[in-house]
Amino acid sequence: MGALPYGWMLAVLILLLAVGMIERRRRIAERELSRTLQLFEVSLEMNSTIYKQDLLQKIMDTASRVTDAEASSVILVDTEKDELFFELALGEKGGDVREIRLKMGEGIAGWVAQSGESVKIDNAAQDSRWSSKVAKRVDYPTRNLMCVPVTSKGVIIGVLQVLNKRNGKHFSEKDLRLLQSIASPTAVSLENAMLYDALEKSIQALKESVAAKERMDSELRIAHDIQMGFLPHHVSSQRTIAAFSNEGALLSDADEAYESVAEQQMSNTVRSIIRPAREVGGDFYDYFTIGDSCLFFTLGDVSDKGIPAALFMAVTMTLIKSKMNADMTPGQLLTEVNRELYKDESAMFATIFCGVLDIRTGELIYSDGGHCTPYIIRSEGAIEPLKGIKGLPLGVLEDMEYRDNKARLAPGERILLYTDGISEAEDSQQRQYGTVRLQEVMGSNHLLSMDDMVLLILEDVDLFTAGAQQSDDIAMLLVTNGKK
Repeated sequence: MGALPYGWMLAVLILLLAVGMIERRRRIAERELSRTLQLFEVSLEMNSTIYKQDLLQKIMDTASRVTDAEASSVILVDTEKDELFFELALGEKGGDVREIRLKMGEGIAGWVAQSGESVKIDNAAQDSRWSSKVAKRVDYPTRNLMCVPVTSKGVIIGVLQVLNKRNGKHFSEKDLRLLQSIASPTAVSLENAMLYDALEKSIQALKESVAAKERMDSELRIAHDIQMGFLPHHVSSQRTIAAFSNEGALLSDADEAYESVAEQQMSNTVRSIIRPAREVGGDFYDYFTIGDSCLFFTLGDVSDKGIPAALFMAVTMTLIKSKMNADMTPGQLLTEVNRELYKDESAMFATIFCGVLDIRTGELIYSDGGHCTPYIIRSEGAIEPLKGIKGLPLGVLEDMEYRDNKARLAPGERILLYTDGISEAEDSQQRQYGTVRLQEVMGSNHLLSMDDMVLLILEDVDLFTAGAQQSDDIAMLLVTNGKK
């Protein structure tokens, strides 16, 4: 058989070259298809969870698998502190790794996060950017590595790093491009997971704050009930907690009957009302019988509000109730109570007014510890301020001696005690209710019953404030010298 003609040989050569090119293109297409499918699988893997910890684990597993690396890590950026940190670290040294923080620009990861450039390093220890901070902590030698930025909307939110190519090999440029390709879908998924994690933490914090608020509200309601329990609801003996005589003996049936008669006689001599600005407050009042014809009454205002004021109020009321007796004047009482309160070294103080009214004679003995000036409502409707020598509020000066003052109430005349929550109540324009308006209301309505007058004053204050938030506790005490 003869030799093939030259033309045939050239045709065969061209055909072989064409087949080779087609085969090469086929292999390239297969590789591209395989890479595309691989990235598609990575994207599906990244989007299979919204939970940050699970996602970080998937990112690390996927990065190690597709680059054939021994280990990987995702290091996130803390924008507030300008640092990088390990959100997820596995193994027995995981706790140590999570404590590590890198400054921006520190180590390979810090350099990538700062510059935004990817790196492939064949010998990590000889690279000038290398930091052994992590390797020393976990006792893990790093031979070679790749590190790429994880960028979302133009902002670097972290870096993706793989360590030590398996079988002692080096990472290739193809490996670097593949890792960069993984970082792209990782960024979107990671940002979504971080947003979801922040939302979950916010919701949990909100739940905890709501639960704490509910517990606090419940405790405040209990505190409110306890505080209201300190205040009297009707005229009774000051020994409403323990019925003991001055000598420590239990009161006899005769004593109890004697006191109940006095209580019945004075049951209509006093009316009171209180409305704290919060659940609990610092305004207080008390009243009880002394002997068969005298009514002790007091009204005060602690300088603070809330729980501290309520505690100071409780101590003050307890001291008043325990120390007051028939042989003591209001001035003497305030002097002793003040000494006891001053010993507590509290920063709070209380303005106070207390008096003893003899309903048989109308004689009123009173002492004023820097409180709002009370008003006498005379029979014909005239309003007179109850002036006298004022002392300092309780708890201000240890050796303060409180003075007694005297006045007289004719049958049917009244005295109104109030706290500055009345006189200093403000409307939306911060104008105060004032004592002038208070006197006008009392004078023009002096014939109203005790109950109606107290309610009318409170309603007028509310009318004046017109829905403005109550800024201070409100308390009133209306005392009368019986019927005309």
